Amino acid sequence: MSASLPSGPRPRRLTPGRIGLYAFLLTAAVFFLLPLWIMLITSLKPMEEIRLGNILALPMAPTLEAWGKAWSSACTGLDCNGISVGFWNSVRILVPSVILSIALGAVNGYALSFWRVKGANVLFGVLLVGAFIPYQVFLYPLVRIFSQMGIYNSLTCIVLVHVIFGLPTMTLLFRNYYAGIPIELFKAARIDGGGFWTIFLRVMLPMSVPMLVVATILQVTGIWNDFIFGLTFAGRENLPMTVQLNNIVHSTQGERAYNVDMAATMLAALVPLVVYFVSGRWFVRGIAAGAVKG
Repeated sequence: MSASLPSGPRPRRLTPGRIGLYAFLLTAAVFFLLPLWIMLITSLKPMEEIRLGNILALPMAPTLEAWGKAWSSACTGLDCNGISVGFWNSVRILVPSVILSIALGAVNGYALSFWRVKGANVLFGVLLVGAFIPYQVFLYPLVRIFSQMGIYNSLTCIVLVHVIFGLPTMTLLFRNYYAGIPIELFKAARIDGGGFWTIFLRVMLPMSVPMLVVATILQVTGIWNDFIFGLTFAGRENLPMTVQLNNIVHSTQGERAYNVDMAATMLAALVPLVVYFVSGRWFVRGIAAGAVKG
């Protein structure tokens, strides 16, 4: 005897709640995408079109001249070498900072989850407190400490700062993720003779791909977009892209070139956007895994 199908009126396709939801999503999308659209089309316009004042109009004679100038010849203060110098400085800062902060955070999260060392909860609490204290509180003490160490205004200094301030968040992410892994898996690896590093590298790390992607996106975005640490600790030879972008926007010689400013802004935002769009699916998966398992 076949089971009877549920009866009743089919739900309407469009309900007031669904219409309200769509309206909210559309409004939010316009709110966030409109500035990006204005920056993009302005960067493609010559100054003759920008003077007309219609910022939403499509460029009549699109050109990449402003992008080339922003990259190679825009003035960032006294130097007119474009934003490319800051781009490569940001890459030199970004790569070691991301690798070291994620590696240390993963090891800390693993140790706090499975190796119940004495005082682990106190250490974790101290790390969390550090994550919620405003960065500005630490600026002067860190300047004094790094000056005494002889590394102030250097690449090592700015990398160390990003690693220190990224460690609490990275530890929290990986601790929550590893806390959801069955303890029996860890015990089985211990019975098979695995030590601290063997279990971490061969068992835990291969299972951590979603959280590694989340951590990478968060660190790449945070470090690449940083301004205050780069301005304070990097030194004149290692100024990141954000600092040089600020110098381009505020360095005016004659007429303000809004198209160059917009092109430089787009170039500065390019890396985080590419990273997010390439690995966005993994980002959502990792965030969901950490939230549920933590």
